[in-house]
Amino acid sequence: MDRIIDAVRQHRDAFDTPAVVVLGEVLRENIARMQAFADGHGVALRPHVKTHKSVDIGRMQLAAGASGITVSDLHQAEVFAADGVDDIFLAFPLWPSAPKAARVRRLLETVDLKLGLDSHEAVDATVDRGLAGVDRLELVIEVDCGGRRSGVAPSAAGDLARYAADRGLEVAGVFTYPGHGWALGAAEGAAHDQTAALAAAASGLREVGIEPRIVSAGSTPTFAWSAAPGITEIRPGEYVFFSMDHCDHGICSPDEIALFVATTVVSAGPGNPQIIDVGTMAIGREVDDRGHYGRIAGGGGAVTRVNEYHGFLDPGESPPHPIGTVLPLIPTHSCTAVQNASELLVLEADGTVDRFPVQQLGPMLAARERS
Repeated sequence: MDRIIDAVRQHRDAFDTPAVVVLGEVLRENIARMQAFADGHGVALRPHVKTHKSVDIGRMQLAAGASGITVSDLHQAEVFAADGVDDIFLAFPLWPSAPKAARVRRLLETVDLKLGLDSHEAVDATVDRGLAGVDRLELVIEVDCGGRRSGVAPSAAGDLARYAADRGLEVAGVFTYPGHGWALGAAEGAAHDQTAALAAAASGLREVGIEPRIVSAGSTPTFAWSAAPGITEIRPGEYVFFSMDHCDHGICSPDEIALFVATTVVSAGPGNPQIIDVGTMAIGREVDDRGHYGRIAGGGGAVTRVNEYHGFLDPGESPPHPIGTVLPLIPTHSCTAVQNASELLVLEADGTVDRFPVQQLGPMLAARERS
């Protein structure tokens, strides 16, 4: 984390905290490294852009060789489509309400769109909204590989795919998300669960006469074991930045962390905790295995409690930080830090700073903006 520590030491007076800061050199290294991994293992890389929510970074990933992008909601798809991205996978079980179906139709004017789906009800609703047989639309069946979130059992994928195809929808393949790989020491096992689930699901599609062109795996914690035989693409997202959790779990080295939140110590009264200007409104509520919301780079404490705008910093064995000190906080989860930011400050080694807008509103704010 030396580059993060040096960045704060050199530029602390320029940060209007809290600020989400990205080291440009590390960002580019991470993008190139993951693309080289995918290319070297013969799989496509379809990065999940929910992590950075930045068309600037999306352009960098596509320029490096990404086959397309993955998104979590229609607003993300619309933002990147407006920037010219024409191959998008919405890896979420979208319910095609009338407003969402209309938005899907607009996207299909310029985008090859793949939609996640995991129920007969969603198939019926998609058909009822007039999306059967529409050009540029494909479905990808989600299967559960152990995360117990969304997705059908792998053994049920073939029946669902056949049902969708018989109703006039184009089924392109299967996907899963090994969410149980986030636990300490669980990534490799979750990746093997993922491989087995996808193989069974793909076999199920073939048994009903559908050849799965897409067999899609995620995530960043499991990427090293995800390029197994039969898998056609991987969908990591956080690799662009990594986070404290990835470092603790051995998924990345400290020097591969590209993102930190510049924060200021604003209060430290006698007998009171040290308070920094980062709370849930800046970094969210996700904690690591020790209950920390983030840690100061290079030592200096951990955030052990958060209110909306206050972070409670326990300096641990380090001496207390004077009020006014700017510190580099590595969040436990980088996605939530970006979600709450309006821009990313991309700091280059020569001291220049680019400002990358975060083009993602929360779903409810995005709906309000469209109305």
